[in-house]
Amino acid sequence: MDRIETGARSRADGTGSPSAKALRGLDALNFFLADVRDGLGPYLAIYLIAVRGPDEGWNEATTGLVMTIAGILGLVAQTPAGALIDATNHKRAVVIGGAIAVTVSCLVLPFIANFYLVTATQSIAHVAGTIFPPALAAITLGLVGPKMFAKRIGRNEGFNHAGNAVSAAVAGGLAYFFGPVVVFWLMGVLAALSIGAMLMVPADAIDDDLARGMTEDEAQTQEKPSGLATLLQNRALLLFAVLCAIFHLANAAMLTSVGQLLTHLSGKDHATSLIAVCIVAAQCVMVPVAIFVGAKADVIGRKPIFLAAFGVLALRGVLYTLSDNPFWLVGVQLLDGIGAGVYGALFPIVVADLTRGGGRFNAAQGAVATAQGVGASLSTTLAGVIIVSAGYATAFLALAAIAALGFVLYLALMPETRGATAAGSEPEGGAGVPPAVPAGA
Repeated sequence: MDRIETGARSRADGTGSPSAKALRGLDALNFFLADVRDGLGPYLAIYLIAVRGPDEGWNEATTGLVMTIAGILGLVAQTPAGALIDATNHKRAVVIGGAIAVTVSCLVLPFIANFYLVTATQSIAHVAGTIFPPALAAITLGLVGPKMFAKRIGRNEGFNHAGNAVSAAVAGGLAYFFGPVVVFWLMGVLAALSIGAMLMVPADAIDDDLARGMTEDEAQTQEKPSGLATLLQNRALLLFAVLCAIFHLANAAMLTSVGQLLTHLSGKDHATSLIAVCIVAAQCVMVPVAIFVGAKADVIGRKPIFLAAFGVLALRGVLYTLSDNPFWLVGVQLLDGIGAGVYGALFPIVVADLTRGGGRFNAAQGAVATAQGVGASLSTTLAGVIIVSAGYATAFLALAAIAALGFVLYLALMPETRGATAAGSEPEGGAGVPPAVPAGA
């Protein structure tokens, strides 16, 4: 028992580290869970339309309705999912349960055809999937402590993007020979490997107080996590949530809009192949970007790197308008690897900065993720309306302008959170935004 308590204190001080086995398990978990955490994702539409088809009542409209309902329920579940991770001391069991729920919900799909049953299973998958982002961040923080958190999150994101790239390539290759149904069996294998990876991380290596953002002193005094009011009173966190929504309002529709444009330019068959190349290549770019962000976020600071993400996003929107050449469009899409790589790595780091000491780190992640989901949902609708009324070039420029607005707002209003080492401390370089509210305020 003394060994466990000493290990927890050393992680809080940043002077110790978990076992090599635990860290290898965390690497493997991020790699194998990369595909499981999103469920079927884009493969759902391919399966329902191409395999089931109109004869069984499935077309673009019914498929879209299923995805919309499941997406809304997943969006609503994000904040409660984060709160659950804050409250529970059984984070490994929650991750394993989530992986099983997502996988079973998808594996039953070949055996059911009823609209309501399909909607129910995919809703379960979306809700269960909201567990993974806060759980992985919490387990990481509980393993390595706050001083090593930024570097480790970058490594997590690197393995996550590598897992996405490999699973997408494997799924594409196997589907060519065996058809779309192979995706279901691949999910089952990855889920089993994810569970094995989670079990490699010992339960007693995760400090549950650190995992929810409590400092060592607060953990020793057994201070309870602050209430949801702390989140609402934390103006810096609320501003960050708005900026995340703006980032996704600009970003979410870019890939889908490029896919639609490529379909018009190259035909459906070639467009599908080109988009697959876009996804795999962008994920490969995200790997070194995420690792770089994790390694340098404590040196450079969060704000300059996040500004770079907004800047690259705005540039990407403008570059799309310069040529209709399919290879040019695919090349520009690779910039998504920079913007998304930075965002994915910095998101939990900034939230941890702004909530440290309050014990609501994971609930805050869920709340900010909800805001980002709203931005992403509005993005595709906004782009679609502009494309219909004014064309693709105007839509891309509008998305670029939104990204530029986010850049300006982040530059002018968002503090440098690197210095916010505890709730109530003063962030570096803030401009009119107070630091996080102390726990219990």
